[in-house]
Amino acid sequence: MTSSHTDSSKIAAGLVDLLDLREIAPFGEFSTPATVAAYQGESSPQPGGHVFGGQVMGQAVTAVGRTVSPERRIHSMYSYFLAPGDPSHPIRFQVDALRDGGSFSVRRVLATQPGREADEEERTILAMTASFQENQDGLEHQERAPEAPDPEGLPTTAEVLAGIDHPVARYWGTQRPIDIRHVTDPIYLRPDAASGESQMVWMRMLAPIEAEPLTHDAILAFASDYTPFEPILRRQGLSWMTPGLRMATINHAIWWHKHVDTNDWLLYVQRSPLPTAGAG
Repeated sequence: MTSSHTDSSKIAAGLVDLLDLREIAPFGEFSTPATVAAYQGESSPQPGGHVFGGQVMGQAVTAVGRTVSPERRIHSMYSYFLAPGDPSHPIRFQVDALRDGGSFSVRRVLATQPGREADEEERTILAMTASFQENQDGLEHQERAPEAPDPEGLPTTAEVLAGIDHPVARYWGTQRPIDIRHVTDPIYLRPDAASGESQMVWMRMLAPIEAEPLTHDAILAFASDYTPFEPILRRQGLSWMTPGLRMATINHAIWWHKHVDTNDWLLYVQRSPLPTAGAG
């Protein structure tokens, strides 16, 4: 955790503010007859000067969620990351209504920024489709949760990275708004000697927040993008410190079978059946 409760609360509140978009007028070439709203959001500084993909997904969830009635909660989304974001420019989110049925709604959102070259037009950095559903009774079953130790007894990221003089380590240990605690040994600094194919991490907000349900849905999307590469690294006998690694998320899907309060501990079970390599 950070050095004080005040710092933790400020960092957690900063995530809520980051996901709170400002409504703007729909814009130009991205407008369609189905366009229902447009929003704008800022970026949180990251080591290396990039935009965190989870941030763009979380903001996109906020954008689409604001265009449906509160009785309809998101139940699935699929995102494609199309280009890296530039933290020096705001991100604009234009939402199209694809369907509003008796109990379902479907939305599409494009996240765009100005082009990096003087003559380059607005470019799309993320495209997301999301479906919403009214709360309805139905058949239910679920798998038994795996055995896992109490998160309160596991080391924090700050404790794991204590004493490491590196900007990324300092940021991960003191500035991330999500408290992440590994059940399997962390691989920040060294590979997993067991080279397992799966891992488990506990996650929750760094400090308690008061927020609407949509914000908790957006925070879950945000947090889900912190550790998706780790099962791959773990299985390959690599760590975040392995020289020459270049990793990027291409697409990301989430299903909300149940909605959660991100102030509570959530167990994130991850497995990598197959890695994908390619050139952009």
